[in-house]
Amino acid sequence: MADAATSHAQQPKDASGVLVLADGTVIWGRGFGAIGEAVGEVCFNTAMTGYQEVMTDPSYAAQIVTFTFPHIGNVGTNEEDLESQVEGAVGCVVREDVTAPSNFRSRREFSDWLKSKGKIGLSGVDTRALTRRIRLSGAPNAVIAHSPEGNFDIPALIKRAQAWPGLEGMDLARVVSREKQEGWEGGVWTLGKGYARSPRDARPHVVAIDYGAKDNIFRNLVKAGAQVTVVPAQTSLDRILELKPDGVFLSNGPGDPAATGAYAVPTIKSLLEKDVPIFGICLGHQMLALAAGARTTKMHQGHRGANHPVQRREDGVVEITSMNHGFAVDNNALPDNVEETHVSLFDGSNCGIAVKGKRAFGVQYHPEASPGPQDSFYLFEKFVGMLG
Repeated sequence: MADAATSHAQQPKDASGVLVLADGTVIWGRGFGAIGEAVGEVCFNTAMTGYQEVMTDPSYAAQIVTFTFPHIGNVGTNEEDLESQVEGAVGCVVREDVTAPSNFRSRREFSDWLKSKGKIGLSGVDTRALTRRIRLSGAPNAVIAHSPEGNFDIPALIKRAQAWPGLEGMDLARVVSREKQEGWEGGVWTLGKGYARSPRDARPHVVAIDYGAKDNIFRNLVKAGAQVTVVPAQTSLDRILELKPDGVFLSNGPGDPAATGAYAVPTIKSLLEKDVPIFGICLGHQMLALAAGARTTKMHQGHRGANHPVQRREDGVVEITSMNHGFAVDNNALPDNVEETHVSLFDGSNCGIAVKGKRAFGVQYHPEASPGPQDSFYLFEKFVGMLG
């Protein structure tokens, strides 16, 4: 319906949804899912599968996901593929209208599921043009809105998009983190069997700090041989140590790592000083880097998808990875005590570090692969192998 490269002041007759960018660009489409409006940063994701996992990933909090794959919603939804029960993406933009689901696992049509989760969808958009715009100009702030009657106050939506401060300086981890400590029990999912249960045998104990974690990360820690206790993002050092961890895991999450680091970094620094084994993913990787003296920067467009090639510095092996991040560790300013272990083959940005002299490492990508390839599961085994 809409060419995302230009502004459209004239509303088409069948337009029941709209995406309004902070620069005044108006992109019309057909709304589905929840009715209303939501503000956030517009990004794009190149994954061909796993849209339900993407929409329930807390790392997408305060973001509107543009899917480059045109047929989103065609396999429906189910309760097994949720990555979290907390807030994820506020909305999504897709090319084709959502069709009836064609999947024996489907329990609910995508539009109905979005509505139940309070998330807004917009179809009929030239997502290729919108993706090119993001690549050229960066990820814009915007408002996505859905009104079945087509009633929109465009000037007010533009003002709301312009007034939103953006993700820089925003601590969203405390918003999406769980509020209470939890003993994690679930294992990975297999077809016909569902989710495995965590064995009751003696295992290394991992305390996982939840900055907005995907559940499949905890499942993979269990699969790798760990017993997992999940704690809120702002859990104190004393409380973590009271749990007697053999190792500490730092989860993924949304927002600006520098903002979350205000309370997270001092705790991680103390854990490093005590030589507690640490493994960080995505935001957790960035928290570890900040604690070790590195710095983070806002990326132009970010990395989001399930096909990102990453090279391991140690031996040159290339892993195809799943990614979702708009900030990165600045590999031009790494301190002497930090070694770069992985690098993106797309743009050369940092994708992994190890703290010299410590049992601590992190990766920018998502080795839990939900959705995505499974090249990097070895990292969970590496971490659990350090414990005991």
